[in-house]
Amino acid sequence: MTNTNLTRADVAAMVDHTLLKPEATRADAQATIIDGLELGVYSICLSPSMLPIDTGSARTCVVAGFPSGKHHSLVKASEARLAVDSGADEIDMVIDVGAAVDGRYDEVFADVLTVREAIGRDRVLKVIVESAVLLDAVGDDCLVQVCRRAVEAGADFVKTSTGFHPAGGASVRAVELMRATVGDGVGVKASGGIRTAAAAADLIAAGANRLGLSGTRAVLDGFAE
Repeated sequence: MTNTNLTRADVAAMVDHTLLKPEATRADAQATIIDGLELGVYSICLSPSMLPIDTGSARTCVVAGFPSGKHHSLVKASEARLAVDSGADEIDMVIDVGAAVDGRYDEVFADVLTVREAIGRDRVLKVIVESAVLLDAVGDDCLVQVCRRAVEAGADFVKTSTGFHPAGGASVRAVELMRATVGDGVGVKASGGIRTAAAAADLIAAGANRLGLSGTRAVLDGFAE
């Protein structure tokens, strides 16, 4: 059990219970929903091809431009709009990471804004920035600038990672920097490589108020009832 005052229910209420494997079937999605509802998670995060689907009392989260972010902004926007029309409550979009690495922050802003305008203001928009890539390839200022532009374009959350990039997933360093950049009015979602209760607790302490987990049960088992 990790040394934290957070309870299992506290953490479950922050979790986007995630199934994004390319080989996932509809039966896998249904099993993920059943598992997530039993665990009391905040949302079920799925690929757009799984919609429409009933996620019960959990919110429905869907990715767009996933996992590369190299889709045209209008394609991301159309994908996100179709997901919303099919029942999605939240959209997790991937930026063009190469544009960020190049310092083309206006393009990052335009990319996010295009999706925001497509889905409207009544749906939650999370912006995946691949923080490990930005920190390794460029440095702190790149991550700061990308988060600022995402928020200016209407992001409700900035999110560390897809979990599919070889550079890695969430880190305490990235979450601390992202939280310091966006302040208290915008969410920070940590995702990618979070496999233990200790790792989850550290990321929450660093400023994450949402977690993207595929191995949710194993993480929650480390918290007290």
